[in-house]
Amino acid sequence: MKGKLYLIPTTLGETAPLEVLPISAKKVLEMTNEFIVENEKSARRFIKSVSPGKSQPDLVFHLLNKFTDPSEFPSFLNSCLEGKVVGLLSEAGCPAIADPGADIVHIAHEKGIQVRPLVGPSSILLAMMGSGFNGQSFAFNGYLPIDKTERKKAIKRLEKLSFDHNQSQLFIETPYRNNKLFDDLKATLGANTEVCIACDLTLESEYIVSKTVQEWKKETIDLHKRPTIFVLHKHY
Repeated sequence: MKGKLYLIPTTLGETAPLEVLPISAKKVLEMTNEFIVENEKSARRFIKSVSPGKSQPDLVFHLLNKFTDPSEFPSFLNSCLEGKVVGLLSEAGCPAIADPGADIVHIAHEKGIQVRPLVGPSSILLAMMGSGFNGQSFAFNGYLPIDKTERKKAIKRLEKLSFDHNQSQLFIETPYRNNKLFDDLKATLGANTEVCIACDLTLESEYIVSKTVQEWKKETIDLHKRPTIFVLHKHY
């Protein structure tokens, strides 16, 4: 029999793992010795925080990041073909959601390997839950263009999509550029378009607030280097 590929969520920051992860994630980590990860050092640190007694020397890691040759991906699942389990870990949150792990999951399906996603924190879903916007129809758009002109076009396009389809639009930015993106949103969007700022999710400093652009222009908030999900919604 073939083994399984477990998709194991991690924390979104310096939070005690079992405050945001179910005990099932701990059980899977304790029975798994082979992992597909973006960064071995942070993966080891996370595993140790969840299962301090686990033998670190016995662990096997396959690196999956922008430097990995895609031709190596199938070999990461060889142990599954031998009946063993392999864990896929994200650097933050849920594997394969805004995460390179999706390619591994696709290969697992092609090889007939059972995929087992585990429950854990997703910044995208937590932001939608806390926004008060349309949870029946929403889209995650990743990063917006860096070029100012192209970014303005992208913001206006998302605003129109939201209005035309009553669809909430989510996107992110590199944390050190958050304030600049927020300034561009306030300068580009219509006064009545609503924007939710959801940052430091699940942390002590968590901040989730939805306001119209007109209201945001009266506020001062520093998002510098704080992991943030931006959500916009323009109502009919």
